[in-house]
Amino acid sequence: MRISIITIAYNSEKSIGGTIEAVLAQKESDLEYLIIDGKSTDKTVEIAEGYRSQMERAGVAYSIVSEPDKGIYDAMNKGIRLAGGDIIGIINSGDWYEPGTISLVKKYFAKKKCDLMFGNIRIHRKGGNSFVKKARIRRFQTSRDWNHPTMFVKARLYKAYPFLCRGIHDDYGFYLKMRKMGVKILAVDDVLANFEMGGASNRKSFGEAVKRIRDRYRYCYRVNGYSRWYFLECVAIEAAKYMIG
Repeated sequence: MRISIITIAYNSEKSIGGTIEAVLAQKESDLEYLIIDGKSTDKTVEIAEGYRSQMERAGVAYSIVSEPDKGIYDAMNKGIRLAGGDIIGIINSGDWYEPGTISLVKKYFAKKKCDLMFGNIRIHRKGGNSFVKKARIRRFQTSRDWNHPTMFVKARLYKAYPFLCRGIHDDYGFYLKMRKMGVKILAVDDVLANFEMGGASNRKSFGEAVKRIRDRYRYCYRVNGYSRWYFLECVAIEAAKYMIG
């Protein structure tokens, strides 16, 4: 079982190193790691290239692609198309895996025979404190129970159903589609990754919040046949983000 990890980046010189080092710390030799850069104008690519020899010594197949793209999910789709592994995980620049995450993922896929799995995530606030957001599968679907940086998917599914590139929550839309399709999904009670607040999905702006509500409602819930009542869930999520900072 080979796992491909994809990191997308753009002008991420301050954060890319920590993400790469966390992949190196997995100490897994049968691993492919792809950096998909959007033609950064800072030292992102230079920093990523600086890890090439360490990746080679660790036995990791390491690729860096730097060219213009059409946004976050276009870059993710590019990485998915290039990935050669059986399982794909996506960890964005600035986020990082816990030690031993890839080993755990391999064990769960082998034992549970799942098509998609995700776990708990530790969310770091700007003030320095953090909290753990749990992974759950419940009848009433909500993104409060789901964590994209911890999600690993059979490559054949990611390749067959690429991100729609319609909004900022396309990853969640993909997850909802998988639920509707009835693929075997596993939620595990292990912290698999860390997420730093302050990115595009957490910007404190009324206009940005309205856009996120619209995108989540239209391109996640409605496009996958969920009830119009889910509009209230979209509003509640944005209110919660504002409250927790």
